[in-house]
Amino acid sequence: MPIRCEIVSQDRMVYEGDADMVLLPGAEGEMGILPNHSPLLTTLKFGVIRVRLGATEQVFTVAGGVAEVQPEIITILADAAENVDEIDIARAEAARRRAEEFLARGAPPDTDAYLAMEAALRRSNLRLDAAKRYRRGTQPRRPKDEA
Repeated sequence: MPIRCEIVSQDRMVYEGDADMVLLPGAEGEMGILPNHSPLLTTLKFGVIRVRLGATEQVFTVAGGVAEVQPEIITILADAAENVDEIDIARAEAARRRAEEFLARGAPPDTDAYLAMEAALRRSNLRLDAAKRYRRGTQPRRPKDEA
């Protein structure tokens, strides 16, 4: 029997479905959650969430948040999250360039704007790395009988 998984960001439901296993970037390290897991509440760091069901795996980036695990459901409340297949690479690269340019100008490191740009740079790098590593090929697959 699978575990129910819900990934919610501040603006939308990112994923809702069943899973055989969910891998999370917990604050203390990567965690694997299986059905009937003991109750748990944990913070999440910047990283990748992998949701496995059968032979398929869906991958999501997460920029912090919390996860509540119950035996039948795992609820992830993310500061920001998105499916790796939905990442706009050009937009992420532009955000990374803007953040790098801002940080290179040498604003005082303790200002809110500086800290926001550091976070934006981390988020952009995470999105680009995840897309590079986990995104499925963009070439459509041909059926075996056409090969």
